[in-house]
Amino acid sequence: MPEHEYIATPSRTKEILQRHGFRFKKRLGQNFLTNPKVLQRIVAAGGTSAADDVIEIGPGIGALTEFLAESAHQVLALEIDPRLLPVLAETMAPYPNVSVVEADVLKADLPGLIAEHFDGQHQLKVIANLPYYITTPILMHLIEAPVTFDDITVMMQKEVADRLTAAPSSKDYGSLTIGVQQRMNVEVAFTVSRTAFVPAPNVDSAIVNLTKRTTPLVEISDQAAFDRLVKGSFAARRKTLWNNLTNLFGKDDATKAKLTSALDAVQVTPSARAETLSIPQFAALAEALKANGL
Repeated sequence: MPEHEYIATPSRTKEILQRHGFRFKKRLGQNFLTNPKVLQRIVAAGGTSAADDVIEIGPGIGALTEFLAESAHQVLALEIDPRLLPVLAETMAPYPNVSVVEADVLKADLPGLIAEHFDGQHQLKVIANLPYYITTPILMHLIEAPVTFDDITVMMQKEVADRLTAAPSSKDYGSLTIGVQQRMNVEVAFTVSRTAFVPAPNVDSAIVNLTKRTTPLVEISDQAAFDRLVKGSFAARRKTLWNNLTNLFGKDDATKAKLTSALDAVQVTPSARAETLSIPQFAALAEALKANGL
């Protein structure tokens, strides 16, 4: 416990924001946590220790960063809003193991930043409260990055967390579910009420822990083709798989014959809907389409 009041207490958050004349930008999805107990649980959910180097995305005024600094070996905080840099310079001054860099994580050179700020002798983790408006692009960027993270623990809208953990034939199951579950083990650690934030968002949140599968859920020979198939299959959820596939591949007779052959090979009926197919079924369909020249 630090001698000073935690950044995340409502009174200190308010004082910092007022002193710096900070105004929230809705387009950046800025919602700051003002509940230290929730932040402690996030750090615990990430299993953070002195054996870890941690990347935080969107530190804000440093509420979560402070708890990470107390637990981790090194913390690299990437902040897109330049107005927050002087605030972070002040709030993170007591923590020499924190580096703050102005950066958009979607455009940043992650391997370069990691090599510059970390010694490569510790586990590499991402722990962050992701901006709601761009959660999915950031998540997929981290999963597909040329970097191996030992663990990703992030806060997001509860409805997105539901999609990540959904099962086939459920309303939340979709292309995001498949894209993540194919590569990662996913677990919801706990949920967070919207009342824990300033300003309060319109939705509740969830802390999600993702770890890379030691072996993929299914073997994919052509990841780009698989991703295209999955995305196209869910393009119109209310339409049948056949309708979505013909929109994706074409409606001429030759293409329809190839589609029919591929569906027959994996024993999927054309009238099925995409949400009823499991990830292994999508993988088998991708291979069957490839075998039929699609």
